[in-house]
Amino acid sequence: MSQEITIAGIGIAPEVLAVIVSRSVEEVEGVASVGVKDLATNLVSMFSAKSTQVGEDVEAEVVDDKLRLTVHLTVFFGYPFKKLAEVVREAVVSAIDAQVGVEVESVNICIDSLVFPKE
Repeated sequence: MSQEITIAGIGIAPEVLAVIVSRSVEEVEGVASVGVKDLATNLVSMFSAKSTQVGEDVEAEVVDDKLRLTVHLTVFFGYPFKKLAEVVREAVVSAIDAQVGVEVESVNICIDSLVFPKE
């Protein structure tokens, strides 16, 4: 396990934050996955209750006792990036507030891959 992130007197493994963020973001319409994964991995994650390993797909750092998050996404073609990013930010802030109870300074969105529908 990697170095804990300490915020508001709580030590949290980055993997724990990544799972919280991933679970909330993958419920957003237009998001194919957190990070770049192949089709087989996406299908397994859609039909599995198990959380997938996140790795570098969610980055977290503490700035002035607030969380700064960066989320890497694969998104479906046809969803406007700016609007999708706003919805993802809201989902992340809500999930972190509900589960961890700390303030989020910012949520940076990186769209790393695009999935096109089969025609």
